[in-house]
Amino acid sequence: MDYSAFFTPTTPEELAAFTAVGKERMLGVSASSVTNVVVLAVVGIFGLFFGGSTLIAVFSAVNASDGLNPVAIGGLIFCVVALAGIMWGGIVIVRANGRSKWERWMRLTRFAEANGLIFSPRDENPGYVGSIFQDGHTRTVLEHLRSAEGRFLDLGNYEYVTGSGKNRATHKWGFVAFNLDRSLPHMVLDARANNGLFGSSNLPTTFNKNQVLSLEGDFDQHFTLYCPREYERDALYVFTPDLMALLIDEAAPYDVEIIDNWMFVYSRMPFKLSDPHVLQRLFRILDTVGQKTLTQTDFYADERIGDRTINMVAPQGQRLKRGFSVVTAILFVVFVVFWALSIVRSFN
Repeated sequence: MDYSAFFTPTTPEELAAFTAVGKERMLGVSASSVTNVVVLAVVGIFGLFFGGSTLIAVFSAVNASDGLNPVAIGGLIFCVVALAGIMWGGIVIVRANGRSKWERWMRLTRFAEANGLIFSPRDENPGYVGSIFQDGHTRTVLEHLRSAEGRFLDLGNYEYVTGSGKNRATHKWGFVAFNLDRSLPHMVLDARANNGLFGSSNLPTTFNKNQVLSLEGDFDQHFTLYCPREYERDALYVFTPDLMALLIDEAAPYDVEIIDNWMFVYSRMPFKLSDPHVLQRLFRILDTVGQKTLTQTDFYADERIGDRTINMVAPQGQRLKRGFSVVTAILFVVFVVFWALSIVRSFN
């Protein structure tokens, strides 16, 4: 991979030209980034505070019984200067953030062009079958690189929204999507390194525990493998000792999902694609784990279909059965206990 795009100096003229073309192509549709919104909100709040203080100081100065009050005049000057400083600081931050964004996009675009990829700052509704792409609404892929030709791959960041009003929450992920040749049973490697309270999975989907398959060596210390019941032998066909070793060495912090003819790698934290070290690690995962998975499954066929020329998995192996998380179960028990106690107290 050619990473020179991240180290080659850029001129203001080059950045201005790229920004102009990008805005013309509507690349700047995500210009109102979270940072800009937060900065403007803070500026607005402080503006209202100091603006109100300024008005109070003005009225105090004008209505002073013994002429102009020096304290009020000093407060007025302070408020005006502070308000001007805050507004100027907000403008500087927003402009710097905008310039940083366009420069980042320019470098990622040049990196993509140098390596046969396509960079896109924003795309709606990616339509992938992976678990993280099924929940919520307003599903958006942000700052991602995908292949221009040949085998399809896509890596970048993804976010979706759940709830509304006070319960509205935005969920952000980093992801890698890699297209396989053969359709495979639905299998999930839930990384233990990113689990939450009581060892609960960070994945948005919880799978039934009776689908857990233990593998040899210390693999279970790094991942929990889920595969459909009666597909244990198929899972062992895919997850050979050499693939397991690669997963531990290269992808231990991430969750991995194989579904249909796709392999997904998930990160609970978005990827900083402008960092060459992050990109190098992601492409190394593709070159090792992805390539080994591809070669290991090149001749896979679901024996339940009975014809390997038919590239599909039987219905019972296409999707894992869902379950309840430990945290959800504990919260449910606590709720039932409190509800029962409240009923008992109402009769006393």
